[in-house]
Amino acid sequence: MSKGTLYIISAPSGAGKSSLLQALLREMDGALLSVSHTTRPPRPGEEDGVHYNFISMEEFRSGIKAGQFLEHAQVFDNYYGTSEIWVRDTLQQGEDVILEIDWQGARQVRERIPEAVGIFILPPSREALRERLHGRGQDSDETIVRRMRDAISEMSHYGEYDFLVINDDFEQAKDELKTIFLAQRLQIDAQSGRNGLLLQSLLEESS
Repeated sequence: MSKGTLYIISAPSGAGKSSLLQALLREMDGALLSVSHTTRPPRPGEEDGVHYNFISMEEFRSGIKAGQFLEHAQVFDNYYGTSEIWVRDTLQQGEDVILEIDWQGARQVRERIPEAVGIFILPPSREALRERLHGRGQDSDETIVRRMRDAISEMSHYGEYDFLVINDDFEQAKDELKTIFLAQRLQIDAQSGRNGLLLQSLLEESS
């Protein structure tokens, strides 16, 4: 069996990353979005194991000491992290795994799994990004200014990734993401693992 591929997908807030991934996963088999662990309490409508794996602060800190997280970060008073055991087991089963994390988490992951494939998603312009953040209608002007500043800082790290997708036209960006996944699956190593018996039968000498 061929191992799956680990994908790191990053983007500034407002670039449309989550919507693109949801659309991609509806069209592609054999790919799973990693569910992060967190110490923050569930919000209304969130399910344990679906949106996040909700654990206690004590459990999370024990996990850090035991090296159980592929990457982790503290955001304000809460921790977020990715289970290394789950990722490696899922890859071993031939499934592709997607990590939806920022550039700092991406650096941590590449130290442990250097063959991970990095994809960065960018908006078509600063104006489009600002309009998308305003369009949410949830944040104050002061918050949007801060989010824009954070977004620019995040975007400055696009060069650390393998692929770059510009989310101007949603359908085109989704198709470009899908193309990256399909191309990875068509590489020699992946195809040899997936179609070993076929390749062997094609090269056998006829009796």
